[in-house]
Formats: sequence, structure tokens, C-alpha cells
Amino acid sequence: MQKSFVIVLIAALLGAFVFSQFGGASSSVAFIAGVVVATLIFTFMPTSSANSADEPYVGPTMTLYVGNLPYRVHEGEVKALFGEYGPVNSVRLVRDRKTGRRKGFGFVEMSEAGAQKAMAKLNDYSFQERTLKVREAKSQESDSDSSQNS
Repeated sequence: MQKSFVIVLIAALLGAFVFSQFGGASSSVAFIAGVVVATLIFTFMPTSSANSADEPYVGPTMTLYVGNLPYRVHEGEVKALFGEYGPVNSVRLVRDRKTGRRKGFGFVEMSEAGAQKAMAKLNDYSFQERTLKVREAKSQESDSDSSQNS
């Protein structure tokens, strides 16, 4: 059951109680009035931005290579840093297969406009005592094409 439906139901019951106590109306009329008022309130209330932050950005995206990251940094910290410039879909910090330790670089997928801003602002930016290197990530297909042509 959806949270908003439960809230509307509770508001309708409270509205029915209030209308029946102070309005002198029958309980069924008061309940219907409570449902209408609660529905109108939820229809015109803006939706919370917390839900939209959890949804991935839909539109043109760009993947950025982020080098010289501190080894102790976490995905959430990188997402918060890049999130200042636009919606971030994903953050992947590369780890060593044998040791599981971070290698000091990763990839951030975000909106294209935000990525352009982030490249301009965060390249050579000092982050946790390290100077970040931010570039557009090269696709794996272009890497394999160039190695075959050589």
C-alpha cells in the first residue's frame, strides 16, 4: 500500500471526526468531505525532491574519468562532489582484483551539461589533499579499435 494513500485515509478519518463534532453533519458526509479535502491537499502539494534524487537522470549523459583520487575516498563522497554540478547516475571506483584496494581512479556517469561543468571546475581541483584529474572517459570500443589498427 502506498504511503500517500494511508496518509489520505488518516486525514479523511480525522476530517470526518472534526466535521461530525463541529459541523453537525452525519458521519458519512463528514468522511466524504474529509476524503475530498485530503485529496485536494495532496494534489496541490509539491512532490518531495528526495524521490527525484534517487531516480537516475534520463537524457544525454557523459562518463568522466576521475584520476588521482584519494585511496580512502568512497563512492558517496565522489557522488556528492560531482552532484554539485549536475545529476549523477553512477560512480565506479576501480579496485585491484587481488587486494580489493582502490586504485585511485574511477568513473562518474552524469548529465552531459553537468559533466562539462564538472570537468571545467574539478580538473586540477584539490580534493582531500589530492589534485584531481577529470577528463572525458574513453570508451572501451575506441581503445580496442586503436590497438587493432596499430
